[in-house]
Amino acid sequence: MGPTDLASDARAQAPARQRAVNDFSIQVATVNGSGSQTANLILIRSIFQMGIPVSGKNLFPSNIAGLPTWYTIRANKHGYIGRKKEIDLVVALNAETAQEDALTLEPGAAIVYDAPMKLEALRDDLTFYPVPFDKIVAAVCPDAKLRRLVRNMIYDGVLAHLLGIEMAEMDKALNRQLGKKQKALALNMAALTAGFDFAKTTFAPNERLGVERMNETAGKILIEGNAAAAIGCLMAGVTVVAWYPITPSSSLCESLIDYMRKYRIDKETGKATFAIVQAEDEIAAVGMVIGASWVGARAMTSTSGPGVSLMGEFTGLGYYAEVPAVIFDIQRVGPSTGLPTRTAQGDILTTAVLSHGDTRHPLLLPHSVGECYSMAMEAFDLAERLQTPVFVMSDLDLGMNMWMSDPFPYPETTVDRGKVLDQETIARIGEWGRYKDVDGDGIPYRSLPGTEAPPYFARGSGHNAKGQYSERADDYVQNMDRLRRKFDTAKGLVPQPEVDTADGARVGLLAYGTSHWAILESRDQLRDEAGLATSYLRLRGYPFADAVADFIAAHDRVYVVEQNRDAQMLSLLRMDLPASNTVKLRSALHYNGLPIDARSITDTILAQEGASVGGDAQP
Repeated sequence: MGPTDLASDARAQAPARQRAVNDFSIQVATVNGSGSQTANLILIRSIFQMGIPVSGKNLFPSNIAGLPTWYTIRANKHGYIGRKKEIDLVVALNAETAQEDALTLEPGAAIVYDAPMKLEALRDDLTFYPVPFDKIVAAVCPDAKLRRLVRNMIYDGVLAHLLGIEMAEMDKALNRQLGKKQKALALNMAALTAGFDFAKTTFAPNERLGVERMNETAGKILIEGNAAAAIGCLMAGVTVVAWYPITPSSSLCESLIDYMRKYRIDKETGKATFAIVQAEDEIAAVGMVIGASWVGARAMTSTSGPGVSLMGEFTGLGYYAEVPAVIFDIQRVGPSTGLPTRTAQGDILTTAVLSHGDTRHPLLLPHSVGECYSMAMEAFDLAERLQTPVFVMSDLDLGMNMWMSDPFPYPETTVDRGKVLDQETIARIGEWGRYKDVDGDGIPYRSLPGTEAPPYFARGSGHNAKGQYSERADDYVQNMDRLRRKFDTAKGLVPQPEVDTADGARVGLLAYGTSHWAILESRDQLRDEAGLATSYLRLRGYPFADAVADFIAAHDRVYVVEQNRDAQMLSLLRMDLPASNTVKLRSALHYNGLPIDARSITDTILAQEGASVGGDAQP
């Protein structure tokens, strides 16, 4: 099934399309492993270089090669960069999916395809562009073994003509991608040019879609969230990385390895100032992280849902023994193996209370590559201040796809190690106990091995305020109450929510992570199409700040928008907030594995508000 989400019977009701300049969605349908990644990156970067806001999303199978893959590029002059549900132009190069790709398009859409497929016979309400790819590539690439690798560049050339993408920008993007590989550059440039020349002599430019130069991307960069998080870890001073490969988190540690080798090798000795270990599994990886953190290193791992499940017992040790750790969860679709290459926000509830017994873990909720960078640094500071595991909850859409961003600022503050015991502190507080609440915030003072501070025995079994083994009921209750007090302190330390209040709005939207980008567009749709004004709170961290309860109290109804089936964030809100608040909460859920889109949110909310698109919303 193709990823357009459009029912075939909806085509007949689609309105006539107006010309869309800098406002369209392209979907490239190929076969996994066919070498289309380079062509897609050239295409998205060329549009970006023309100053047009753009985003790219890769829908690929979980096997190595041979199954269908789709890459979607959205260009939007208003800056909407969430997934668009409707597709305006398809490039169909996969014979297995080509017919369905064509049949699910709305009338008036366009399709570029391999001429032998004869897709023009399927329907008469599309604009068809048959291209003899094999004939064109054979003329520019004499080596038959290499033709498959450069064949995809032909559709870049075709699209450059049809949409008005400047060939100079295509050339610039291609040189950026392959400039160090001169033979590959020459072959790809020949295919790109051949595709453009063929289209120019065969087709008129598309009448309904086109690009015109803007200035909305000046100074911005394109980067994946996992790479951004890796840079943040580097800047945070990470020295120990233990990990086990799992989609979609692997590229975070792989990027970090490259950065550490480039920037963290001692220039005088030539030796690494860090340790990176690929563990035998996720259990070992998080165990190494907790051990390294206990002795004072800044340590982290990255994983996804199945790995988080395995990390439960060690995470409980980190919580109860109060040892810092940073864990990145790049969420994917579950349960079990699930859909490893589809996106979701399905680990929120389990991660917040991961491990047996009573546990609560701080969660950071980045919505952008910029926050992947900044929250990586915040996570290390927060883990050491709170002396506990901290999770950064990204997802596949953010981690593995290309996003626009302002350049990342160099950190201006020093690292925060939290309450690390020294002689001055010992003199001030008098008798030290490893788990003694001196300041009333639930956070004790810790000592690090190898320093002059008093040692202690770290244990995951029962202990008293001095860190001594204890099975006394009062010691256990006092310790658990202090841990809860520490979690309450975390409310003011985690990233605070962002609130945009609309005058007179009685309906609020609450979301987190990558749902943010669809929310921005959906709010405009709700206002323009149904006259429904909405306020918006974006969660950035857990535990919930007081502003969350205030936001809910200020509205009649609050829709919690999330990408899972079971309303996991709403469940956390109900666990943590008074019932008088949570009775106002409703769900808007999206869980098909595709990145959430604005239209789905809008339709879900209007259905619950008792209105259809274009109708009057409930007051």
